[in-house]
Amino acid sequence: MKILFVGDISGSPGRKMLEHVLAKVQWEHNIDFTVVNGENSAGGTGIHSKAYNLFMDLGIDAITMGNHTWDNKDIFNIIAKSERLIRPYNLPENTPGRGYTVLPCGDKKVAVVNLLGRVYIGIPPADCPFRAMDKLIKEIEQITPYIIVDFHAEATSEKIALAYYLDGRVSAVLGTHTHVQTNDARILPRGTAYITDTGMTGPRDSCLGVDTAPIIERFLTGRPTRFHVAAGPEQIFNAVVVDLAESGSAKEIYALNIEDTLI
Repeated sequence: MKILFVGDISGSPGRKMLEHVLAKVQWEHNIDFTVVNGENSAGGTGIHSKAYNLFMDLGIDAITMGNHTWDNKDIFNIIAKSERLIRPYNLPENTPGRGYTVLPCGDKKVAVVNLLGRVYIGIPPADCPFRAMDKLIKEIEQITPYIIVDFHAEATSEKIALAYYLDGRVSAVLGTHTHVQTNDARILPRGTAYITDTGMTGPRDSCLGVDTAPIIERFLTGRPTRFHVAAGPEQIFNAVVVDLAESGSAKEIYALNIEDTLI
């Protein structure tokens, strides 16, 4: 089974780039199941119905979120009724929505889990992702061996530590949040695919998808500034492809980094 996981979709440019390249990527890499991180897909923060409906129209199987899950209130019109949109599993009890989902893929099933890191992120408050997964794996492994984890975290050390902690127990631990694709896609010793950050899909000439001017001003002055999704025709598409064996362990993982000009 081949899984395509697309890095954080950033605003309207990211949605347009996804729409532009997705079908070709799925065809060329023989993809069976597609996941996107959508927590920045609505104007750079959160998700709204427009983005969600586009993802459904494109045939996206699952959408993960992160620390911006609740930034666009339109999510409350979606999350309670959707099996394909998930928020971090380790948020406090009674948080709306679901933290993982199990979806059909042909005659198989794929579990997708969303976790939030605790180092440097601060809000929303999250329970321990390590202990949360200890409980969840026992439940999921009774259903399917294919378990994909989106770990939305800031610190590289936290991402790497969780990946080794889960090595051999899940199919893949794929980092999101920092918007910069890392060069460390690999198979861990017990068969779990890993990358520290999958990257970003959106405006290339930007600071993590955001217009550079207010970012520079904040660094120069220390004063808060309003961020905007960057404009410009140059876009990037960051993703990883994970090839899984029947056992659920990973046979291969490799990164995709596609640039194109959209007018």
